Amino acid sequence: MNYEEYINAIEKLNLYSHHYYVLDDPLTTDEVYDTLYHEVLGYEQKNPQDILKNSPTQRVGDVISEGFTKEKHLSRMWSLEDVFDADGLEKWLVKTYKLDKNISFYCEPKFDGASLNLIYEDGALSKGITRGDGEIGELITQNVKTIKSIPLMIEYKERIEIRGEVVLFKSEFEKINEQRLLSKEAVFANPRNAAAGSLRQLDSSITAARNLVFLPYGVGENALEHKLLSEKMEYIYALGFRKPPERAVCKDFYEIESIYKQMAHDRDLYPMMLDGMVVKVNEIASQIDMGYTVKVPRFSVAYKFPALEKITKVKEIVLQVGRTGAVTPVAIVEPTDIDGVIVERATLHNFDEIERKDIRINDKVIILRSGDVIPKIIKVLLHERDGSEVLFERPTACPVCGSELLDEGVLLKCQNLACEARVVNSIIYFASKACLNIDGLGTKIVETLFNAGLVKSVVDLFDLTLDKLLSLEGFKEKKSQNLLDSLQNAKGCEYWRFINSLGIEHIGEVASKTLSDAFGFGFVNATKEQIIACDGIGEEMAESLLEFVRVNAATIIRLQELLQPMEPLKRAEAHENPFKGKTVVLTGSMSHSRNHIKETLEALGAKVSGSVSKKTDFLIYGEDAGSKHEKAMDLGVACLSEDEMRGLMDG
Repeated sequence: MNYEEYINAIEKLNLYSHHYYVLDDPLTTDEVYDTLYHEVLGYEQKNPQDILKNSPTQRVGDVISEGFTKEKHLSRMWSLEDVFDADGLEKWLVKTYKLDKNISFYCEPKFDGASLNLIYEDGALSKGITRGDGEIGELITQNVKTIKSIPLMIEYKERIEIRGEVVLFKSEFEKINEQRLLSKEAVFANPRNAAAGSLRQLDSSITAARNLVFLPYGVGENALEHKLLSEKMEYIYALGFRKPPERAVCKDFYEIESIYKQMAHDRDLYPMMLDGMVVKVNEIASQIDMGYTVKVPRFSVAYKFPALEKITKVKEIVLQVGRTGAVTPVAIVEPTDIDGVIVERATLHNFDEIERKDIRINDKVIILRSGDVIPKIIKVLLHERDGSEVLFERPTACPVCGSELLDEGVLLKCQNLACEARVVNSIIYFASKACLNIDGLGTKIVETLFNAGLVKSVVDLFDLTLDKLLSLEGFKEKKSQNLLDSLQNAKGCEYWRFINSLGIEHIGEVASKTLSDAFGFGFVNATKEQIIACDGIGEEMAESLLEFVRVNAATIIRLQELLQPMEPLKRAEAHENPFKGKTVVLTGSMSHSRNHIKETLEALGAKVSGSVSKKTDFLIYGEDAGSKHEKAMDLGVACLSEDEMRGLMDG
């Protein structure tokens, strides 16, 4: 690839990306995109001086920040006055018409996400800033660059602030929470929290993996000459930004109310969460004349969707077992019509929620439906109790397989690997890169095997044959043989990977390595006291491990026989040296890979950390050391060059 071909490839990749992430209109396959992307990446690695600012390779999240610096917006990001019904809208219109009668209104959805301010200079994205207090936010430019619906370059060359909302589509939110459950992490409460949390990750690779979407809703500082906001926003969309799913110009109360009712009716159909509709005066000159109060603009209002509440009765409480084994209570309520939707179930979140709200069978309750798939109980009507109410008994056995549940207070979990409710996700986790890295065992394949009755537990994977796989629709001989080869290649894995693949609650990669090093094959016989004595393993982790082993001992032994993992060699005690027992941080480019140096230091008995703190003993730095080196200097941490490090090792 020469330079001209490189430029053409960048244009083509950006066109593909724009159609996929902004227009929802893919022009090609992932394979074609990935092939061209890697050709571009190869050219850039050989010719770093030629890298263009709008190259898609510049979006890759690979920056670890120590923290975010504060940044002042060029112009203030205002909050909006809220109205909640037609009377509130009419009162706002009366006030607005007193300021100017010759106006129309621009209406668009009010997205439920995290506000973001983008600054472009000379056509290039220069800064991404969170809303903060409206005057000052946090500078998160590296994270913002990973959001594929945000152009890195635009045709407009003057300085401009483009404001919008970063959202997470509901389908993506569900995928992330499923993955977090698999990874033993706390789930996000809602898409808004997930979007805000994703946007402020210190590790930009996490932001990049979350598939955030940016939807512009206005501009701050700008030199655009449009007379109408609707025209200005059309121009912004034409620069390469994603359009909202609905927008309208209205001339009066009746038209505003009509589009509002339509949005409220359709809100569950939108891919993202909405919490209302924004109404703005469309004439920009009138906006300027109207100005602002101390808190809000006079020319705009947020017309919020109603929180839909009804009284109903709890008929029973049933238990659902998720694919990770988490047991969730759900209230079955008397069928209730809420805004045209018949509601018969309400989420109870967890068992602590039942106790905290004192929810009982036969209680009269208020349920809230506000765009959620399952409504929730927000209040028990205690004064309505007549003595027929029945306390809900906390379960001790899995309702699907009957196994004893792991009880951690808020969380109840079925630990049985063979439980039908958790088989699919336990296999997906078993086959993931962090575990046995079995190619070909993606979600669809596992679900196909499970639904066909070929796999009812992880152990059943190793009973698969070519004939069995060829009997399934879509399984050709090459695909089937590749899967069997991948299963065969998983044998002889490192022992910590075997432990990690079991999906034990609270036991991730680090704990698996610790257990592997401490006990080897004998981890199944370790006592609570022995487990807690391991560095980094607490009582809750030990209890979880012991309960898992008790329930799945036979499965663990059978899997060990099938996989024949390598028992770890006992690492010899490190000899006395300057790094033994010390906490070390690495930064900058060095003559060997960071991983190689990390392993060398760990062999000397050091603990290698990713961030600098008062507990850091040594910072070892190479070229382009950056902020970690500065922080270490400020904290008085001993800083060693790579050569100085090697001198201490040799000495």
